[in-house]
Amino acid sequence: MEKIVIIGSGPAGFTAGIYAARANLLPLMYEGFMSGGPAGGQLTMTTEIENFPGFPEGLAGPDLMLRMKEQFLKFSPKILSEDVESVDLSKRPFKVKGSSTETQCQVLIIATGATARRLGLPAEERLWSRGMSACAVCDGGLPIFRNKDLIVVGGGDTAVEEALYLTKFASRVYLIHRRDQLRASQIMQERMAACEKITPLWDSSLEDVKGQNRVEGVVVRNVKTGAVREMPAAGVFYAIGHTPNTAFLNGQLPLTGSGYVVTTPGTAITPVKGVFACGDVQDGRYRQAVTAAGSGCMAALDAQKFLEGIEA
Repeated sequence: MEKIVIIGSGPAGFTAGIYAARANLLPLMYEGFMSGGPAGGQLTMTTEIENFPGFPEGLAGPDLMLRMKEQFLKFSPKILSEDVESVDLSKRPFKVKGSSTETQCQVLIIATGATARRLGLPAEERLWSRGMSACAVCDGGLPIFRNKDLIVVGGGDTAVEEALYLTKFASRVYLIHRRDQLRASQIMQERMAACEKITPLWDSSLEDVKGQNRVEGVVVRNVKTGAVREMPAAGVFYAIGHTPNTAFLNGQLPLTGSGYVVTTPGTAITPVKGVFACGDVQDGRYRQAVTAAGSGCMAALDAQKFLEGIEA
C-alpha cells in the first residue's frame, strides 16, 4: 500500500514527486517507458532550452530531465521504469496496474502529459528536434532559426499564434493550411493579415522535409491542383494539436472536449476524491515546462492536504 503514486515523469511528475517526498510521503513514481513518448516526457525530445528559469546559459532537454530525476531520487528511491496499463478508480485504495507490477494507493497523481500530433512523414524520425518541433515558444528563439525562412503547419489559433511569435526571429514565416481559410478566431486572422512577415500557403499540405542532419527545406503540394514545389526553410513547426495521454484511464475521469483531464480551476483537484492531475495532461493552453512544474507543485500540496484530512 502506497500513500501516493505518481504516474508520469516530466516536469510535472518530478516536481510533484520532489514536493511529496520532502513532505515524507515517500511517493512511488511510474516514470513510463514508451507509451505517450519516452520516460521524462516531451523535453527528452527537445534540444536546447533557454527559457527555464535558473539556467541562463541554457541546457538540453534531456539534461534538465536528468537533473530533475536525480533531485527526486535524492528524496525518494521509489521509481519504476514501466508504463501504467490501467487504473481502478472506483474506490479507494486505488489500484494501479503497470506493465509488470501492481500496487494500491491512497492518492493518485496523474502527470502523463500530452503528445504532439504529427503528420507521419518519414523525415520526422530523422529531423525531429533538428529543426522540426511542435512548440515555437519553446524552440523558435534558437540561433539556428534566426533570420531564416520558417514553416508553420496548421490553421487554428495556435498555428497563428506560433507564426506570429516566430516573426520575432524569422526572415519570413510561411503558414501551410489545407483549406483556403483559417479555422482561427477572427481577431487572430486579422493579426496575421496585418503582419507582413507571414505568408499563407492556402490549399496546401506538407509532403516532405528535406535535410539529413537538420532541416534545409520542405516539399509543399497544392491539394487542389496537385502542383508540387520545394522551398528552402530552416525550421518546421507543427501546430496541429496535442493528444493528452489518458487512454489508460478508460473513461474513469471527466475530460474536456479536447481530451484533457478536468480539474477544479486553480487547483490540481479532479472530480474523483484522492485523484489529482498536473502538467500537460490537464493543461491545453500553456504547455510549458515551467507551468507543468508549477502545477506539479500544486498537485503535491493538494494531495498532502487531502491525506492530512483523511488521516486526522
